[in-house]
Amino acid sequence: MRLSVATNFDPQLIESLKDYPVVELFGKLREDVVGGGRAPYQLGKVSRRQLAEHVAQARDAGIAFNYLLNAACLGNVEITRQGQKKINQLLEWISRIGVTSVTVATPFMLQLVKTRFPQLRVRISVFAGVDRVRKAQMWEEMGADCIVLDSILVNRELQTLREIRKAVRCDLELMANNNCLSGCSMSPMHMNALAHAGQTGSENKGFFVDWCFLKCTAMKLEDPVNYIRSEWIRPDDLPVYEELGYDLFKIAERDLPTEILLARVKAYAARRFDGNLLDLIQPYGFQGIKEGARYYRRGLGWMLRFLIRPGLVNPLRLMPLKRLAELRGMIRPLEGDPPVYIDNRALDGFLERFQDQSCRDVDCEDCRWCHQFAARAVRIDTASRDQALAAYAELFDSMHGGDMWRYLPRKKDGVPQGSCRDPECSG
Repeated sequence: MRLSVATNFDPQLIESLKDYPVVELFGKLREDVVGGGRAPYQLGKVSRRQLAEHVAQARDAGIAFNYLLNAACLGNVEITRQGQKKINQLLEWISRIGVTSVTVATPFMLQLVKTRFPQLRVRISVFAGVDRVRKAQMWEEMGADCIVLDSILVNRELQTLREIRKAVRCDLELMANNNCLSGCSMSPMHMNALAHAGQTGSENKGFFVDWCFLKCTAMKLEDPVNYIRSEWIRPDDLPVYEELGYDLFKIAERDLPTEILLARVKAYAARRFDGNLLDLIQPYGFQGIKEGARYYRRGLGWMLRFLIRPGLVNPLRLMPLKRLAELRGMIRPLEGDPPVYIDNRALDGFLERFQDQSCRDVDCEDCRWCHQFAARAVRIDTASRDQALAAYAELFDSMHGGDMWRYLPRKKDGVPQGSCRDPECSG
């Protein structure tokens, strides 16, 4: 087993991982010219000096470092003279500090890195959407050293995984503990939105309201089967994937508390976990963490930097988002019993259906395999759920109707005040 683990840039994390089969850390600056797969508000600030020191510390511990250049879209900056200059400068710095590999999501970035920085190994991001044999072969033919397969599309497609492994010689990696919805129709939009959120020079300057994330998390509360109908791989099921020829697994999430990341590594290294599966796969809602911990240092300064931006959005319309973040444990630890609990032991046997059956062309309502396991494994506190869903509804109404971006509320007749359709508008 080999594990590639997200880093929060805490020096103690590296010390804690020495006794586990961790071969690599992955991460990046909060913002750079390329961007990546997370918005700046999701990541702790790390300077170039701190990142370089972290890479050196990992190297001394025998752990490699993978720098993420995995934006699904660069906004065509990569085909401009100025963009090329900035990308080259970034890659030169990455190479100089001892980074051993980078992750990219576009064929052009793959070819650029392999041509100009051949010492760097190049991994293909999950955002490249590799979910079948021919796609994997094309990436390998273009020079990819490793491919992270599209977990949303293939983690439950065991026959597909078997055929891809047989068809290519390059390394293959599986994302183990993400919990996006399998076959999610929002995925292309989400990848591109995240890519632009973290690119320097963006007009939004770090501001981002993640509608896709909000919609996904609301759907799970509304229908518990969506917790099961997701892309995660249980630690207990790793042997099934290992038998298919996979031994490199990716463990998320960046900027989580060190104790949470370590607990995830322990569970996957042991190939067994007893407890709430959400502790391994959800990027928020933690218990037993000090409120002053790195992940929860999201006070007024953080809000001013990323949310209170009156030139871009009506700050008052973000109050449901703040309330939602508090209810779901996104800005402070949860107390008491977890509002959602997925009994991992109740999921024993879940993977059996996928050994010889596909989900690609199956109506979930006809199959109902995931529904059966949701009924036995998922427990949701109804009072907490109802409060959260009310906040989601208010937030979505504001976004879908447009009030989020109006300074004044809608009039009774539906015409927004201050608009050019408003008789009181002065022009």
